[in-house]
Amino acid sequence: MIIRPRSLVKHKRFFSVATMAKSKYEYVKEFENDDPLLKNCWFVVRIDGKNFHRFADAHNFKKPNDARALNLMNKAAITVMKEFHDITLSYGQSDEYSFVFKRNTSLYNRRKAKIMSTVSSLFTSSYVYHWRKYFDKQELNYPPCFDARIVLYPTDQNLKDYLSWRQADVHVNNLYNTSFWNLVINGKLSKAKAEERLRGTLSSDKNELLYAEFNINYNNEPIMFRKGTTLVRKMVYDNNVNKDRQVIIPVHVDMIHESFWKQNSEILPMKTPLSLFDEEVKQLPDIVMDQLKISQ
Repeated sequence: MIIRPRSLVKHKRFFSVATMAKSKYEYVKEFENDDPLLKNCWFVVRIDGKNFHRFADAHNFKKPNDARALNLMNKAAITVMKEFHDITLSYGQSDEYSFVFKRNTSLYNRRKAKIMSTVSSLFTSSYVYHWRKYFDKQELNYPPCFDARIVLYPTDQNLKDYLSWRQADVHVNNLYNTSFWNLVINGKLSKAKAEERLRGTLSSDKNELLYAEFNINYNNEPIMFRKGTTLVRKMVYDNNVNKDRQVIIPVHVDMIHESFWKQNSEILPMKTPLSLFDEEVKQLPDIVMDQLKISQ
């Protein structure tokens, strides 16, 4: 008489039950909807901070702009671009970032929910991970949240118009916020009074107010605040390994004018990134040098 060990008997019974369960219940997968994105279209994943006014107040962000917060957003966006090579360009301002994917990408079989959730998740986790680098003495009091959406743009012009729209939004919002917070902080007005003072004003009125009352020439404000940040891919010669390497460069330029697209002519045709000149490489910021693992 042969006696089988109890453990082997249990293992065999468990395996057979699992197999039966799989065949019995896996029909529920039929309820899933892959929702693939239309082919041959550019698509943009735009992430946006949820209740970020509250988050900014809770973490003592400087008004009207906090360079630390903006640079942290840039760092998180670079992390996303390093993970997803089919992102050809990104644009960020305030608490939002837009990631432009190549029109021919097959990432995750172009499944909308998969792409959207992964990008927003990686951006958020990177934002938290790098918090200390930019807010050394400020504790992260509670987790930030970024929602996401995907929009398709069938033509190059549609995409360019989208980016122009987001950059125009920077100008409108930043000019207002610069005027508003100067009235509150330096002009000692209440928020309600500052809103009333600015109601119905034009851009020219706000420029005049800033100069006449606070000696501020708006055109001299930091360009990152006025233009936002565009992240582009470029090739840089790395002396440490004696070869070209791809890096992600933050620039603060006007994308509304055609000159940007002429200077970055590889973006829309989805060609290999252009190389930077030696003089340009010498001026690269730390956020780029970190990618090369070398110090300036």
